Amino acid sequence: MCFGAEPCAFRALVMLALITIAGCARPALLPPKAIALNREGARALAAGDLELAEARVALALEYNPRFTEAWVNLGLVEMQRENLERARRDFLKARQLNPDLPAPHHALGLLSEREGHADEAERRYRAALKVDPGFAPARINLARILFDRGDLYEAREQFMRLTQVAPEFYEGWTGLCESLFGLGRVAEVDDVIAHARRQLGRLPELDILEARGLLHSGLFAEAERRLEPLASTLDPKRACRAAAWLAIARLSAGNLGGAQAAAELAVSFDPVDRVAAYAIGAVRAAHAQAAE
Repeated sequence: MCFGAEPCAFRALVMLALITIAGCARPALLPPKAIALNREGARALAAGDLELAEARVALALEYNPRFTEAWVNLGLVEMQRENLERARRDFLKARQLNPDLPAPHHALGLLSEREGHADEAERRYRAALKVDPGFAPARINLARILFDRGDLYEAREQFMRLTQVAPEFYEGWTGLCESLFGLGRVAEVDDVIAHARRQLGRLPELDILEARGLLHSGLFAEAERRLEPLASTLDPKRACRAAAWLAIARLSAGNLGGAQAAAELAVSFDPVDRVAAYAIGAVRAAHAQAAE
């Protein structure tokens, strides 16, 4: 089994980076109630309650119409509703109020991506990082765009920078590992995982990456042993990815029936996941070859 052209297993940070803090140039001018309402609105948005999120953020803006982050969150609500022009209006208002905050630039990048304009989104994310190099959501989304278009060297650099400025975000570590896999620098992955574990402790995302390293080393049985419990976790995205790699481990070991069961499990979690699609395609190809 060749893993040189395997599909990407990196998942970006959630596209909506909710703004829950008051980072204005003069935060003391913001009423505490406005700050609290904006924070509560962001939490409601994260929970998918758009009506409650809008009510709270709009009320925060009544307290102070120049509350930049609240305008960003209001735009995120509109973007979730697919009211893209209203979202653009809110994001541009936020940028007009304070172009020296990264959040409005980043939000405009999210909107550009939603509209299918990756190049424009990249420029927006870079603008956010020019304002604040430590703004993790923009760094993650920029690195993801670079990775997805095959610019693995720069993606690796961006993920590496993320591990330095915001090591608490696991996406930096996992993205760095993905970039190394893509570049064929598999020997470096174990060291990155070791650094990540020291920073973050045990994470299933790191366990999956570690199992992939075992696959590269031909240790299929050990990779299968590591992946099996992860394929039954409650998180569907994580379980999907673990089941997909479990299918590849079993297929590599010659267990076609077990590989098919794992691949079908992965597809049941997420039929459009790239690794799941890769796994089910490999299983079908193996079946076709066996039937010849």
